Amino acid sequence: MREELRVAAYAVVVRDGRMLLARWVAGDGTRRWTLPGGGMEHGEDPYDTVVREAAEETGYTVEPVALLGLDSIRRTYPRPLGTHADFHGLRVVYEGRVTGGDLRHETNGSTDMAAWHPLDAVPDLPRVGLVDVGLRLWRERPAQGRTTLPAADTPAGSD
Repeated sequence: MREELRVAAYAVVVRDGRMLLARWVAGDGTRRWTLPGGGMEHGEDPYDTVVREAAEETGYTVEPVALLGLDSIRRTYPRPLGTHADFHGLRVVYEGRVTGGDLRHETNGSTDMAAWHPLDAVPDLPRVGLVDVGLRLWRERPAQGRTTLPAADTPAGSD
């Protein structure tokens, strides 16, 4: 079994009772809302990752204002030629604030739309588990920087 590690950084951006989300498009065409953010490039700092990814996915300049915590997930999934991968995702979650830019959709990326959603409507959206993790970290601000939620339900590479 092949081991795969993916480190990513995300922003929980809440303004005027609304949450900024990006809609992720899975390989099978399924669309679910997620936090703006994504995978770190080699040598990149997580702070810089979340700034870059948020701009790519939403058009906004997002300033990370607080480190909310970390989320670690692990799952096995099939790979080509009948093999399997042992996937480990480490997600760095920041609170973010919009400081500039204009809302727009990403083109030629892993998301196809960005939008503000009322906080009370988020539980009814088709979304990845990371959204719930991020909201819980934002609301509770646990001292240890992690939630007690079960692992998020997103496939590898979707978060």
